[in-house]
Amino acid sequence: MATEAMRWFVLRVQSGREDKIREAIERRIKAAGLLERVERVLVPTETVSEIKGGKRRVTRRKIFPGYLVLQMEMTDDVWYVIRDTPGVGDFLGAHGKPTLMEPHEVEKLLGEMQTGAEKPKLKIDFQKGDSVKVKEGPFENFEGIVEEVNPTKGIVRVIVTIFGRPTPVDLEYWQVEPV
Repeated sequence: MATEAMRWFVLRVQSGREDKIREAIERRIKAAGLLERVERVLVPTETVSEIKGGKRRVTRRKIFPGYLVLQMEMTDDVWYVIRDTPGVGDFLGAHGKPTLMEPHEVEKLLGEMQTGAEKPKLKIDFQKGDSVKVKEGPFENFEGIVEEVNPTKGIVRVIVTIFGRPTPVDLEYWQVEPV
């Protein structure tokens, strides 16, 4: 059904209410009889794997909190229905004129959402220079400084002092906690 007139736009909405606003927009579009003019209303999300309390959880995380992405035909009717939806801010663009998303931006965004569903990313909350304490393993209760974070492998390299000498130790990210 996607025709040439169907373009991608970014809509600013209240942060934390993206899903409810998406549902409200879809209901209002349907009630106004404009379904053929709006192809998709998306909340850009990715799958993130994190460990909390020693348990691995896979969660959905918003890529752009406070924004929706719409594939639609921009007509006055559609514009007014969407703009009058509670929680909607405005379309991204200058001087009240919505700016189209570039094709490569759309492909990248949809690709991120697609690959996120297949392979969750690790969420590692440590950065170089952070002070951490080892909570498990042979270096338990040692404190050190994060030297490097490798999110693809889930490894954190920490510099700990062993026998008075700074020594790099590679640890799983869940084996350390912030000090």
